[in-house]
Amino acid sequence: MHWFHLILAITMEIAGTTSMKLSAGFTRIIPSLFLFLFYGLSFTFLTLALRVLPVGMTYAVWSGVGTALITVIGVAWFGESMNLLKLVSLLLIVIGVAGLHLGHQGIQQ
Repeated sequence: MHWFHLILAITMEIAGTTSMKLSAGFTRIIPSLFLFLFYGLSFTFLTLALRVLPVGMTYAVWSGVGTALITVIGVAWFGESMNLLKLVSLLLIVIGVAGLHLGHQGIQQ
C-alpha cells in the first residue's frame, strides 16, 4: 500500500504543478484552487508513504519521477523545447532515482 501512496503522491504533484502553470500566476481562479488541492493531496499521500518507506529514497522517487514527467508534459502539452542536454539530464535523474532505490534494497538484504 505504501508504494500505491507514493504513486498517488507523484500523480497529485504532477497535477499540482500543471495547475500551477495553468493558473497563469494566480490570475485564473480554478487552476489556482486546484493547485492547492493537488499539492495538499500530494503531501498527504507522501506522508502516508513515509510511514513505511525510507525518507531519502522516497523523496528522490517523488521529486525525480515528478520532475521527469512534468518535463515531458511541458514538452508535449505546453510546447516547451527539448534538446539533447535536457534529454540526457532527464536520463540522469531516472538513473539517480533507480540507483537510490537499488542502494536501499542492497542495504536491507
